[in-house]
This record gives sequence, structure tokens and C-alpha cells, in this order.
Amino acid sequence: MSAPSQVANTLENVAEKSIRKAADYLTCLQERDGHWCAELTADTTLESDYILFQLWLYPPVDGKWAPQTRPLVDKAVASILERQLPDGGFNICAGAPSEVSASVKAYCALKLAGVPIDGERMHLLRERILALGGIQAANSYVKVNLSLFDLYPRDYCPSIPPEAMLLPFDLLYQMSAWTRAIVVSLSIVHTANPRRPVPAGFTLDELWLPGVSPAFHRDSSLFTWHNFFLGVDRLLKWWERHGSQSVRRRAVEKARNWMVERLHHSDGLGAIYPPMMYSVMALDVLGFSKDDPLRVEALRHFNNLMVDDGDRFFFQPCFSPVWDTAIGAYALALADPLHESLTPAANWLLKKEIRRKGDWSVKRPNTEPSGWAFEYSNEFYPDIDDTAMVLLSLSQVRASDRAAQQVASKRGIDWLLAMQSKDGGWAAFDADNNWEFLSQVPFSDHNAMLDPTCADITGRALEALAAHGLDAHHKAVRRGMDWLIGHQEADGSWYGRWGVAYIYGTCFALRGLAAAGENDREAHILRAGEWLRSIQNADGGWGESCRSYDNRVFTAGPSTPSQTAWAIMGLIAGGDPSSLSVQHGVEYLLETQRGDGSWDEDLATGTGFPRVFYLNYHLYKDYFPLLALSSFVKARAASNG
Repeated sequence: MSAPSQVANTLENVAEKSIRKAADYLTCLQERDGHWCAELTADTTLESDYILFQLWLYPPVDGKWAPQTRPLVDKAVASILERQLPDGGFNICAGAPSEVSASVKAYCALKLAGVPIDGERMHLLRERILALGGIQAANSYVKVNLSLFDLYPRDYCPSIPPEAMLLPFDLLYQMSAWTRAIVVSLSIVHTANPRRPVPAGFTLDELWLPGVSPAFHRDSSLFTWHNFFLGVDRLLKWWERHGSQSVRRRAVEKARNWMVERLHHSDGLGAIYPPMMYSVMALDVLGFSKDDPLRVEALRHFNNLMVDDGDRFFFQPCFSPVWDTAIGAYALALADPLHESLTPAANWLLKKEIRRKGDWSVKRPNTEPSGWAFEYSNEFYPDIDDTAMVLLSLSQVRASDRAAQQVASKRGIDWLLAMQSKDGGWAAFDADNNWEFLSQVPFSDHNAMLDPTCADITGRALEALAAHGLDAHHKAVRRGMDWLIGHQEADGSWYGRWGVAYIYGTCFALRGLAAAGENDREAHILRAGEWLRSIQNADGGWGESCRSYDNRVFTAGPSTPSQTAWAIMGLIAGGDPSSLSVQHGVEYLLETQRGDGSWDEDLATGTGFPRVFYLNYHLYKDYFPLLALSSFVKARAASNG
């Protein structure tokens, strides 16, 4: 036997032991009913918003916080200060520099909570904010939130009119699902112009950078969509003062009904932090009493996002049980197809199929409801990515009721096919959500106005379809493959929208193409593999910084278990199970695995909104390495005959 074969054989043996440890660790985290749900964490903006929200819920009396919320505010303060950077500012992901919006939110929250502004921490934070452009440089949602407390001039905030509910062309449904939920609830609050009280004498005047206008920046070219929408914003501000009140009342009523309908059958509006918070505010300005069951339930769902275990205090942006369960079960199935944890997981996933029409049906009215959401309950918003991952998992695991599983899988496949966009790709929640000019409206600087088709979801959709027997001979699959090939970057990578960033996109594009039957000798596959090998770190792993989104090109970062796993999976899908790059990547995972079978990962590898909001999925570091190692062992076995 040659030396390389001996090395590979030894590596495969060690990998199999690592797989067993990783599988045992993952099994220990499974809930009794069969599902997994790890913590999902982000930056300090959630805790900062929470303090401002408490000011809304419990206005100060004699300049003091209400006793029922003061202890929680103190915990939020401690949580925020733990993450302050040496330069005084706050970032939006580990390892990144200070960011102005996160820093302004933190300063406001800390000052409201009583942190002395003449202390060293607040002095440094204030100086850092001014160096980043002052409060004027914060994004529109920061300004809108502050305006609700008269801490930022309303005239310099974007208008968020409820009249959008009355516009033709289903305009509301041309926005992304998450923006839609925010805009409707926030428009109700915005219309009321509540000006909630703050402690007497409280201002943020010290954060204003002298000489910088708070007015919206105009493009130098006269005729641009951005300038057009600035003109629309001026008209809307005139309308707010002089427009028809009957039209406004009709718009608010329609927004109210839309929001209330979506508060049912979900764990809060959109089941994500911002609209869940704004929905409570909206119910308040609409006159719902504090003990109204709808408001009580909305606030309860929001508070459920809180983690307060005595040692830690933070908010999760949402819960990820369907996502974690689908990937966890799939990884476990590849490691051990007969594992006893798989049937309970399959049973749990089947119960989570959505059988109600949601917002997606506006563009697909004749499609039978199906799909899976990301969260425990979010029936208006099944997620295409989650649906594809669940279908992929169900192709490998067996539920107790096989007939029910087959019927649900068939419905899911039909729904997934129906949600393909006209360009051939798949997006997250909607089809054909691509009115690019909407990204120029004044409140679109959260970089999430649209839900465009993307490589990572398209690749996963192709993989799911292939797992259920649909290959390149199927028209929809061929269109998806063509979309991926046409959207490859010049360097051979693919842009990943929902994971950081080009490694993620490249991994799942390659897996989708391979599953659909693409020849691994095609030039685009070879270029992708060469790109992955070219960016490998010296330690054998792979890592990518969130700065890739800022730079719009791959930006290297320290190696992480999840990104190393993605690179290995991508290379194997591209026909490379045996190169030194793959071997060194596997060695990196083996060497960094902890004794309990888990891995450590502090850096964010999940993406909420590029350049704005990043996520730490606390199981990515475990089930993706398990999946990569299992893929490696199986690929090596296949190549050895």
C-alpha cells in the first residue's frame, strides 16, 4: 500500500471515531419530543432596543424606572457593557470594528439606564460615535425608534405610511417578508406619532456631529430612484399634515386587520424580534388595553426571546427549531442511518408542516399550502430554505407513519417547485421578489428590502429535489442549474446570502449542481474547486470574515469549524474527496474537536442582513462538521470501490 493511501486510510479511521463522538454529542442535545433548537445570538442592538422598549412599556415616574422592569434593565446594561470594544464603540459581529448604529443604540440605552455620561466608558463611546459620523450617520430604524421618544426630529426620519396598504400592484408584497411585517406594524405606530416621555431633561444632543446636516443625502444625478423616493417622502410628510383623514383611517384599519390576522397562528408577528416589538407598540396606539388577550400574548412571545439564566442575559432574534432539527437529523442520518434519534425527529418535522395559505400565496394563489417555517410557529411565512432542508432530511429519515411522510413530502416538493422564481432561482420566502428600485426608498438602509434569488437557497432546493427523484431532466431543475451557472462569480465562487459568505454560497451551489447530476469535469465546477483550495488557511481550515459583504469579495478570516465543513463539503461535491486540501481540512476538524464531541466557534457565520445584522447559530459548529466528516468517509469509500 502506498504512503498516501495509508495516510488516507488512517485519516478515515480517525474521522469515523470523530463522527461517533459528534453524533453522541448531538444526540444529547435533542429534546424529548425529537427536535433540536440551539441558541441563536446576535449583537448588542437587541438588548439596546429592549431598554428603549421598556421605556415604552413602563414610562418613568419622577424620572425613575418602574420597579417591575428596573432589574431587567440592569441586566441588559451589564450584557451590553460586556461587549464594549476597547475604542468605546460596539460592533455587529465578533472581530469587526465599531459600527455607528449599534453604538448609537447602545449609548442611548446606557444613558437611559443611568450609566454616568462623564464616566470613561460613555466618554469613549461618545467620541467613537462622533468619529463615525455622529447620530446623523445611524440608519433609519435607529432614527425612527428614537423619534418615538422625541429624541430625533421626525422631519428627518423616513415616512412609513399605512397608505401603502391601499396601493395597487400588491406593492406590500413586493417587499421582503420580514420588511413587510416591520413596515405594517411600524406604520401604525408612526401614524400615531406617540412621542413617549423620557426622563426630564434627557437628550442625545451630545451625539450630534457639528456641521453635518441630518437631511437625507441626495444623489448628484438628478434622475435616480433614490432622489425620486426622497421626493415621495416629502409628499408623504405633506400628506401627514394635510391629507385626507378618512383615507388614513381606512389605511390604518387595513394595516390593523393585516397585523392582527398574522398575530394568530404564529409566535408573534413574523416570529422575529423587530415586528414582534413593533406589534406590541402598534396594539398600544390602537387602544388595546394592557390586559387584552391579544396584547398579552404578543408581549409574552416577545419576552420568550429573552435568555436570563442567572449568568447570562440576552435576547435571541428568533428561534431556529425547524432549521436545527432538519440539519441535525440529516447530519445524523449520514453518520448512522439507523440511529434511534431519527424517527422522533422525523415525526416532529411532519407535525410542523404548514397547511395554511400565507403571504406567499398572493403570487402563487393556486398552489396547495405546504412548507415549513424556521420557527416553532409562523404559519404565514413558510421558508423555502427550511422547506428544502426538511425535504432533504425526510429523504434520509423514516417517520413512524410512512404514508403520512410520503404525502407530506409530495406536497412539500410541489410547493417548492411552485416557489421557483421566473429567473430560475429560489429566494427565502417569496417568488419574484425583485423590484430592485424599492431598495432606494429612504427606510431601506437596513439592506433587507428585497428577497432576491440566491445561490445558497437555489443549491439547497436542487439538492432537495434531487433527493426526491427530480434531476437535470426536469425543467425546473434545469432552470435552477442554469441560474447557478449564470450567477457564478468571476473567481469561481458563489455569493452566499444567508451564510458568511462566499464559502457558504459555493458549498451549497456545488452540492446542488452535483445532486442534480452536473458533471464534475465542467469548467465551472473545476473553477469553484480551485477557488476553494486557493483560500484555505495555513492551519488547514477555512474562514471568512463578515467583511466579505462590505468588500463584495471574499475576505479571509480565522478558521472556523462551520466554514471548514462547508469548504470540505463543497470540494467533495465538486468531485474532490482526496486532495491534500480536503485531507488538511479534515485534519483541522479532527484536531479542534473537543473531548465531548463538540467544536468551539465564536465568530458569526450566519447572515441576517448583509452589512447590518449577523447571527451565531450555536449548532452550526457541530452538525456541519459532522456532515462534512460523514461526507468525507462516504466519498472515500466510494472512490475506493
